[in-house]
Amino acid sequence: MNAVDILRNGHQTEVTAVANLPEEQRIALSQKDFLAKQNRLKLMCILAHPDDESLGTGGILAKYAAEGVHTSVITATRGQQGWPGDPAANPGPEALGQLRAGELRAAADVLGVQELILLDYMDGELDEVDWETAVSQIAHYIRLLQPHVVVTFDPYGAYGHPDHIAISQMTMAAIVAASSSNGAQPPHQVAKLYYMADTAEIAHLYEDIFGELVMTIDDEERRMVSWPRWAITTRIETAAYLPQIWQAISCHRSQLPGYNMLVQLPLEQRHRLYGQQSFYRAFSLVNGGRTVENDLFDGLRENETHLQGAKDGIVGD
Repeated sequence: MNAVDILRNGHQTEVTAVANLPEEQRIALSQKDFLAKQNRLKLMCILAHPDDESLGTGGILAKYAAEGVHTSVITATRGQQGWPGDPAANPGPEALGQLRAGELRAAADVLGVQELILLDYMDGELDEVDWETAVSQIAHYIRLLQPHVVVTFDPYGAYGHPDHIAISQMTMAAIVAASSSNGAQPPHQVAKLYYMADTAEIAHLYEDIFGELVMTIDDEERRMVSWPRWAITTRIETAAYLPQIWQAISCHRSQLPGYNMLVQLPLEQRHRLYGQQSFYRAFSLVNGGRTVENDLFDGLRENETHLQGAKDGIVGD
C-alpha cells in the first residue's frame, strides 16, 4: 500500500520531489537549503486518525509552529469507520475517508502544520496490516523530514484502541529503522520520543464530557489508562493556543455529533482540558533525570543555531 502525500503550501511538493531525485542530485541540493533545514528544530507527531492531531497534539503543534519549529504530522488512516452520526446518513468508508482527509487538511492549516502525510490504511485495521511495510513507510518519512522530537500515543493507546496501540508500536520500530543504514535515504537518529500521557484528572474530565470510554476487544473491556502524576516527565503550557485548538477541533465537522459536549464546554473547562498537556519521555539522547521539563526540546536548544536565519531562509557563513 502506498503512502498518500497531502500537499500543503508547496512544502510537501518539495519533499516528494526531493525524495524522487537520484541520490547524486539529492546530495547536490544547495548548501543554503541544506543548512536551513538542518538548523531548524523539528517536531513530528505520528498518529492513527484524523482528529488525533487536534484532540491529542493540537496544543503542541500550534505552540511550536508559532515559535518557528518545523512541525509535521503522519496520520496512518483516513478514519473511514468513524461515523458518530445517524447510521442511515453514513456515506460509507470511501466517501467518509475522503471527507475526513479534507477535515484533516483544514485542521492542519489552523495548527500551522507544515508537512502533512496521510498513509492510506483502513481505520480499525491498523494492527492487521503488513507490519514491515508500514514501519518502512514511517521510517522513510522520518529519514526524509529528520525530526528531532517525535510524539505518539502511549503503549496503552489511551483507552486500549488497537489503532492507537499499533501506531505507538510502529513509531518506535520506525525510529529504530530510520537510524539504520538500510534505506534509500541517509539514516536519521531521532533525539527524543514522547508518549501522550494523560493524568487521572484529565481522564476523569474526558469521561465527564464524553461518558465512559470503553472498548470491547477480544471479549475484554478496555478503558482509559491514566498516568500517575509522578511518572509525567514533561508538561507543556498551551493555554495561549486554546482558540487554535478549538478551531482545529471544529474543522472535523463529520465528528461533531460525537464532540457536541466538547465544543459547548465553558472556557474554564476548556482551559483545564487543554491549557497544559503532559507527556512521558520514552527516550532521550540529550537529557534525563527527574526534573519535569517544560519544553519538548529540552537538551536540544543549545544545539539550535541560526534558527531565525533558517526560518527566514538566511544562513550565515
